[in-house]
Amino acid sequence: MKINTKDLLSGAILILLAVVGYWLNQEHALGNARRMGPGYMPMLTFWILGGLGLAVFLIALFSGPNPLDKWTKLEILAVPLAIAVFFITYFVFDALKLFTGNYYVLGSAMFVGCVVLAVAPGWRPLGLVHAGFALFGLMLEQFGLMLALVGCIVVASLADPDHRPKGVVGMIIFLCALCWWVFIKELDIRVPVWPQFL
Repeated sequence: MKINTKDLLSGAILILLAVVGYWLNQEHALGNARRMGPGYMPMLTFWILGGLGLAVFLIALFSGPNPLDKWTKLEILAVPLAIAVFFITYFVFDALKLFTGNYYVLGSAMFVGCVVLAVAPGWRPLGLVHAGFALFGLMLEQFGLMLALVGCIVVASLADPDHRPKGVVGMIIFLCALCWWVFIKELDIRVPVWPQFL
């Protein structure tokens, strides 16, 4: 067997995240495909994530060798620093009552922690992609689906310096159109499409 260590660990992490997410989602009502409950879409997402993780894990058993790279000091220090910044941001924002709900405090702390993690080049893709997700969650209610998607895509695109502006704009247009068609038109999900203050 020629083991691809990077893909093997990646697949294991995806499977672990899927199992934990599926377990945490058990308290939500599932509903059915026609009348989805709050737990239906996360359940599908975790099944897909687990399936992809299993595929990556199995392929990694035969696609190597690809050993793990050595971590630099910055990459080692970035993880505990990002975790510390996350907790500091959370407790400071919570104490200052900057936001009306706990959701915004948690989302803001996640965004800041992910940006700090992205300072290390080895963690940049993971940090900025997750920072984009956190920004999407923070923007959705006030700024609407379209601007939240734009913010998410722009931040996540910074993870790879090879992205060209035309490609990012094309992805923004495609995903905005796709998400409007799937979630607003077809599934009739009640989220604001445009900013609430306009």
